[in-house]
Amino acid sequence: MSQRLNAFAQSPELFKKYIEFSTLVKSGAIEQSILTLVEIRASQINGCAFCLDMHVKEAKIHGEGELRLHHIAIWRESDQFSARERACLAWTEALTTLGVHGVPDDVYEHVRAELSEKEISDLSFAIMAINGWNRLNVGLRTVPGSADKAYGLDKARFG
Repeated sequence: MSQRLNAFAQSPELFKKYIEFSTLVKSGAIEQSILTLVEIRASQINGCAFCLDMHVKEAKIHGEGELRLHHIAIWRESDQFSARERACLAWTEALTTLGVHGVPDDVYEHVRAELSEKEISDLSFAIMAINGWNRLNVGLRTVPGSADKAYGLDKARFG
């Protein structure tokens, strides 16, 4: 499958503003290691090959362990994640897969037990950002790895 079109070339101002938004999200109250887990999990759920490839490589460059990367899809059964990380992953799944009745109270209470209101708000914006990127890249069939050199991801090394 080939890429359908280049959104940056077609809508440079919108692309630039969305990158600014996504960059601002990274300076919020949630630590980068958790944001990366969130980006990976949302990308798995949404089937976004480009974003999944990108964020797994970023995680590896930033020192994330390979076992934890493999366990993100099974985080509920894994002993690799802290209570805070689990709450963030649960919130990610709830906002990414919004059900007919929205987000269940127990999921909110779980994240509320681990995060402040500011952190929940910042996390929610981060989830919104990655879901937008996922939808853009899935719809346009952006090729995984096609931006590695531009983003410095060619430095990622896997065993």
